[in-house]
Amino acid sequence: MEKLIISTAQFENKSGDKDYNLSVIEKLAQQASKEGSNVIAFHECSVTGYTFARHLSKKQMLDLSEFIPNGPSIIRLTEVAKRNNIAILAGLFEKDENDNLFKAYVCVDKRGLVAKFRKLHPFINPYLTPGDEYCVFDLYGWKCGILICYDNNIIENVRATTLLGANIIFMPHVTMCTPSTRPGAGFVDSKLWENRENDPTSLRLEFDSMKGRDWLMKWLPARAYDNAIYTIFSNPIGMDDDQLKNGCSMIIDPFGDILAECRTFENSFVSATITPEKLTQAGGYRYIKARRPGLYRDIIGQHHNSDQKVVWFNPEEEK
Repeated sequence: MEKLIISTAQFENKSGDKDYNLSVIEKLAQQASKEGSNVIAFHECSVTGYTFARHLSKKQMLDLSEFIPNGPSIIRLTEVAKRNNIAILAGLFEKDENDNLFKAYVCVDKRGLVAKFRKLHPFINPYLTPGDEYCVFDLYGWKCGILICYDNNIIENVRATTLLGANIIFMPHVTMCTPSTRPGAGFVDSKLWENRENDPTSLRLEFDSMKGRDWLMKWLPARAYDNAIYTIFSNPIGMDDDQLKNGCSMIIDPFGDILAECRTFENSFVSATITPEKLTQAGGYRYIKARRPGLYRDIIGQHHNSDQKVVWFNPEEEK
């Protein structure tokens, strides 16, 4: 494996406006390529928008969704990748020939579709079908995996993807700034976003609080550290439907250190050079080799009743 330059992006998507969202993806991909990046990753459902899908019927979801790899968005992403000689990772809703619906995330390069992953734990819309397999693929000589948002909160998914060979895991999200039983959690007032030019400090304090970045720092670096992998976290900035998201797209190395992070309120990206030697220098490499699967194989693999409830909610919708 050789050094690789990866970018992670954040932008304010428009709900259901694929043309607009793809135009932003194209602009940022073009800029990243000019700055020397080999790969750029975008957030969950970056092509379609995300939070608004909680209101959609199955027919509306089918109208929004696309076939992969022959749908128009994959074709357009491939054209952008080819023109700019950069691999692009982005998310959208997928349908199959039986009208099953999935939350998908793809990697394309100048040759077309490289990989597709279906979210294992979808919950934004009741008509979504969970994916049933992990995804590990080759990209510029590196082994890469994909886990979407909530998939990363179930730690077995990250370890399993690592054990399948992934050195890099792309972790697209639409997260933070939502209600939870966790102390300090909750929505961030959209008025702060509207007033961000006049008062950026108040918005940044909310974004970096336990509603946002402080919560992320409780667990995201640990996924990289424990598994000795690079994690590429992508998250939107600004309004996603009626909810405000705080960005913080970042790249974390196998030591759990943040190599680069988006810290503006703009559509933007950051880049970092990843190197292979960290994969074996980091403590997680030793921890994996020290495992004793015989002790816990039957414990981890035993049957249980899976609880896949929505993990955030809008209290106003419950009235």
